[in-house]
Amino acid sequence: MKKFLSKLLVAVAFANLSFATEFEEVSFKTSDGGKVYANLYGNGAHAVVLGHGAVFNKESWHALAMVLKEKGLRVLAIDFRGYGKSVEGRSSDARHLDLLAGVDFLKANGAAQVSLLGGSMGGGAAAQAAVESKVGSIDKLVLLANVPVNSPKKLKGDKLFIVSEGDRLSDSVRSQFQKAPEPKRLEILKGSAHAQHIFKTDQAEKLEKLIVDFLTN
Repeated sequence: MKKFLSKLLVAVAFANLSFATEFEEVSFKTSDGGKVYANLYGNGAHAVVLGHGAVFNKESWHALAMVLKEKGLRVLAIDFRGYGKSVEGRSSDARHLDLLAGVDFLKANGAAQVSLLGGSMGGGAAAQAAVESKVGSIDKLVLLANVPVNSPKKLKGDKLFIVSEGDRLSDSVRSQFQKAPEPKRLEILKGSAHAQHIFKTDQAEKLEKLIVDFLTN
């Protein structure tokens, strides 16, 4: 029994070590005095910052981050302020500043292009970051069932909106899409799963392909 437990502990430790070596944990400051922790994958010239939903964290993007890394992208999956070790700045809900800090971090470390991908709460933060960003600083924007922002007409970058047809935010996403400037695209998936929860459904493969194709073409 002791030998079995010993082997089991070794196997678990090895699995955790393998998981950890697939990315590097990094941290950086936000403009309002916060500190963000993130998992950094790869070193491609085109980078993407991933912003999670309210019931998720940076680790929730691991599978997608590995796929994007294999496609040549550099990936920064952040923990928003108040999640994990990330600390809020002067505002507890200025999550868009966490993403903008991620953009600055990537550009300071050699990324030529930076895109944003956010789901639900993270989608709202990504949209707000795109609204407040400098022209040309964000290349592409993927909004997965995003919480609405007040100024969708000011969204910058090439935009991909994705939502399930039965999602509670479906009407809101369609409205945000209609008000957003070109270039833009809207994809409606079957079912009612919300944002990152779609990865647990039979639409997962289609969702992944939409994201990968949009970011890599």
